[in-house]
Amino acid sequence: MITIEEIPVERAGEFWEIQFGYLVDDGMLVTEEEKAYFSSREYRGHLEGLMRRDPDKLHMVYFVRDGARIGASQYCTYQSEDGKCFILDFWVFPEYRGGGTGHACFDALTAYTKADGALYYALNYAKEDSHRFWLSNGFADNGEDEYGVKLMIKK
Repeated sequence: MITIEEIPVERAGEFWEIQFGYLVDDGMLVTEEEKAYFSSREYRGHLEGLMRRDPDKLHMVYFVRDGARIGASQYCTYQSEDGKCFILDFWVFPEYRGGGTGHACFDALTAYTKADGALYYALNYAKEDSHRFWLSNGFADNGEDEYGVKLMIKK
């Protein structure tokens, strides 16, 4: 069974270090400009501010199985609007990938967020393997955002 462990804003620094490694190792950040932005106080401070707002708080969470942190995510459920849960980040740590772990983590996240008011899910993606993963979780393509990044939705 996979459970969710909330990361409080006071411990966001540990999330940032893990996230940055993931983004670089998985080829999401390739240029020095991208790396500088995602490690900047501007980017991190903005998201930490969103963790403090109410309503529509940004959440950072770990996925935990048998006492071990096996992945992480950050998301925001827009309770003041229409219940959209926007997933900013979602990943299973490399040593735990395979065997349906990602699907089990998403199932845990779905149960956790629905209990907090999520009615449907949206996200963007940059890699084709991510696209396939989200399709296998019931998402459908949903156009592009203002930056040309592809969007998906699950109602």
